[in-house]
Amino acid sequence: MLRMVSRSRAVQGTLALIAANYLRLVERTTRFTIEPPDFQDSVRAEGPVIAALWHGQHIGAHFAWPHGMAVAALISRNRDAEVNALALERLGVRPIRGSGGGASGMRRRGGFAALREMLRQLAQGVSLVLTADVPKTAREVGIGIVTLAKLSGRPIYPLAVVSARRIDFNSWDKASLPLPFGRGAIVVGDPIRVPAEATENEMEIMRLDVQQALDRVHARAYQIVGGRDPGADIRAMRAARGGDAL
Repeated sequence: MLRMVSRSRAVQGTLALIAANYLRLVERTTRFTIEPPDFQDSVRAEGPVIAALWHGQHIGAHFAWPHGMAVAALISRNRDAEVNALALERLGVRPIRGSGGGASGMRRRGGFAALREMLRQLAQGVSLVLTADVPKTAREVGIGIVTLAKLSGRPIYPLAVVSARRIDFNSWDKASLPLPFGRGAIVVGDPIRVPAEATENEMEIMRLDVQQALDRVHARAYQIVGGRDPGADIRAMRAARGGDAL
């Protein structure tokens, strides 16, 4: 049994090394347009921030980050995400295991422990990158990221990192894999600040603000690279099937 576990970890480590090296290749060979162009300087001056992305559009998130700035990312606790966590470590990003999203199921997914750890990291000056979607419900922002901003006092920055050369998958989140030797766009929205005294109704309004801001930055990023966001219609399609359009 121990030998099997060791082999499994060895395989995971090898896959993580391949993934990290591939992303380094993409970063080095992609010509990025950044809007606003002084984003990285602004983040350095701001201190620790919370960067929000859409699930499936998050693979190149670390491309946007100022080199040398401490950053952590929220990664699922399931075994399938272990390679992702190991790859992030090789890229200099600290993985935090757990789930964001909404309150339902947070305890089972390690969400409360993850929230405490994210608050601790922010208090220590470490910025966070996390997908804002409700788990398995693409393009619907959960209340978790708004709660994190309220409790920490740190701003949310809506972020899109996209590539003109990519593979788009027909997955639940319409995920995209960036390819090397192309053009890319990094678009960042205005910071969204959640007051410590925000009421439940105000937090819901700000949750929708984050959702709309993420839609805008992704639409703009894909406009820059000459394409269309593959997940732009997810909420409309879900509503047509009888799901929640929000």
